[in-house]
Amino acid sequence: MTIVSWIFISIVSVTMVGSIAYFMRHSKNHERSFSMEIFYTLLVVYSIVIIGFALIYFILSFHRILLVEGEELRQVSVLGSFIHSMYFSGVTMLTIGYGDITPIGYGRLIALIQALIGYILPTAFVLRLVQNKQDD
Repeated sequence: MTIVSWIFISIVSVTMVGSIAYFMRHSKNHERSFSMEIFYTLLVVYSIVIIGFALIYFILSFHRILLVEGEELRQVSVLGSFIHSMYFSGVTMLTIGYGDITPIGYGRLIALIQALIGYILPTAFVLRLVQNKQDD
């Protein structure tokens, strides 16, 4: 992989980690009900992580770490590759996992990390709500 790819992946990764860290420590409001601020923050964090992982899959697709559709390797345009990457990232993050697109190579490890984040974020959201309620 080229140095530009590594730099880009590093920037995207730092942005995603930063947005998750922001969510974990942000919003110390003391409301007794559902917090729309926390909900919107979670929505933004999910969007950033989905787009970030999609960009990582997209960049890695140029280095033969691919997403395979229907168990066969297909040549797609650059736009098609980006669309596949966004779709796969969303399906993985939201833990839907249809199985129509699967990663190969290092993409499998990246997908596992993304799925783990997809499981942890809702738990952190609920814990934040409980913590806000107990702080009152």
